[in-house]
Amino acid sequence: MTSAKVEAFLDELNCGEQIKNLYRRYGLWYGWAAMFAIVLANVAALMTGTIINVAIPDIMGAFGIGQDEAQWLATSFLASSTVTMLLSSWSIQTFGVRVTVIAAMSTFMAGAVLGGISTTTDLLIAARILQGAATGVITPLGMSMVFQLFPAGRQGTVMGVTSIGIVLAPAVGPVLGGYLIDSLNWRYVFLMGIPVSLIVLPAAAVFLPGREENAPRPPLDWQGLVLVSIAISALLIALSNGQREGWSSNFVLLWFALSALGTAGFIFREKHCQHPLLDLRVFGHYRFVMITILAFIFGAGLYGTTYLVPLFLQIVQNMSATDSGLMMLPAALVMGSIFPFSGRLADRIDQRLLIGGGFFILAYSSMLMVQADPYTSWWTFAWWVIVSRIGIGIMAPVINLAAIQGLPMEYLQQGAGAMNFIRQLGGAFGVNLLSVALAYRTSFHRDALLATQSYDHSDTFELVLELQRSLTGAGLSFWEQQQVAYGMLGRIVHQQAIVLGFQDGFLFLTVVFLITLIPISMLRRHHMRSSH
Repeated sequence: MTSAKVEAFLDELNCGEQIKNLYRRYGLWYGWAAMFAIVLANVAALMTGTIINVAIPDIMGAFGIGQDEAQWLATSFLASSTVTMLLSSWSIQTFGVRVTVIAAMSTFMAGAVLGGISTTTDLLIAARILQGAATGVITPLGMSMVFQLFPAGRQGTVMGVTSIGIVLAPAVGPVLGGYLIDSLNWRYVFLMGIPVSLIVLPAAAVFLPGREENAPRPPLDWQGLVLVSIAISALLIALSNGQREGWSSNFVLLWFALSALGTAGFIFREKHCQHPLLDLRVFGHYRFVMITILAFIFGAGLYGTTYLVPLFLQIVQNMSATDSGLMMLPAALVMGSIFPFSGRLADRIDQRLLIGGGFFILAYSSMLMVQADPYTSWWTFAWWVIVSRIGIGIMAPVINLAAIQGLPMEYLQQGAGAMNFIRQLGGAFGVNLLSVALAYRTSFHRDALLATQSYDHSDTFELVLELQRSLTGAGLSFWEQQQVAYGMLGRIVHQQAIVLGFQDGFLFLTVVFLITLIPISMLRRHHMRSSH
């Protein structure tokens, strides 16, 4: 490749000297090599974000904990990654992309080892926090680097191709996790990301740019970091304990109040800080604000369905971890095949059509899942999941691209960080709220069903008699048979309540996805620039 062609290509880029020098050293293929290192880092980190979902039933059994406590294995990861996403921009300006990725992947591997050897749930949650913290720093890099490594007109295509790995990883995670759990045990789901991380470290050292010389080193807004951590953590704690402690209890109200104070303090701090963790001026752009609202709902739906589906399959259908994970594989392959096309379309047609169409398909898929019960066939459920991933495949690259397009260059890093922060925040609250809703609606349906199960009720009477007949050869007296029969009836009612609780969860997602059509209709059309 002649230097003239490289220099002509560099004239189209809006990047620093570090990236330009690396292009001059390696040629025009350098951009893809740098994206490979970043995408691989995201694959290792994001795969771990969802792989834990198929392990939750095994971990609940190993440590004797309930679903309300086990959900923190997913929520703690999402919460910590949400907070550290705000550190990504500061870390790049202070240390450069290369050092940032190497430090984050080292932290990620430390969390993987800790999770693999944990003997208590507290250590498991600590491991998930470490892995989430590393993931949060890495996740925004792909979006911001695309705009520095490639010229306008090619960015949508690159975003689509690279999104294959970044969004495919959370879908493939449960497949590999299920196989590891059934073949070995749940501890290996933590260790799985280490081999990929060992590939990322040398790739990052060779291909990722360092810090720009003479670039300013902004001070860390540690007060803002503490305040946003308090705001998010306190709100998640309040939501997680509301059903058990009572929504009007002093304990829950205290955490809600602490979250409100943390949020108000964070906003005040960021508005008056010279070097804010999150530059609120980025929200002065109308289009960016509307897209981030959609990103919040997208995150809730993506992580919410990835959390609910494996849990339903293992708890309601008694499916193995491998089978529940495999159900996500066909959908993951379909989704990955769609990304390059939707990325190219994002550069050419009205992005509102792609985003709106994607959310509508997600709503349709969730509506289909409302029918799920213990007798739903494997392939039927697999098809429902495929439909949801078609929707995600259509809009995921478009949302990322649409959020950043139109922002001034000085807001690029902040925009990428804020966009991912909002999406991940949606994921954290999606998993948390769905877990709370599942527990609440299961309890509601159990109480409602039990209220109808009196001995005077003809259907109940017939069912108890049938259960008693099945115990005739067990050597029990009539009264013992009746006690056992009523115990079996209670378990049947509880199982039915769980099914109805899951169905309500899928219905909730359907409504939320349909509501997104309102902010989508309020978006202004983005005028695409022609490709070079």
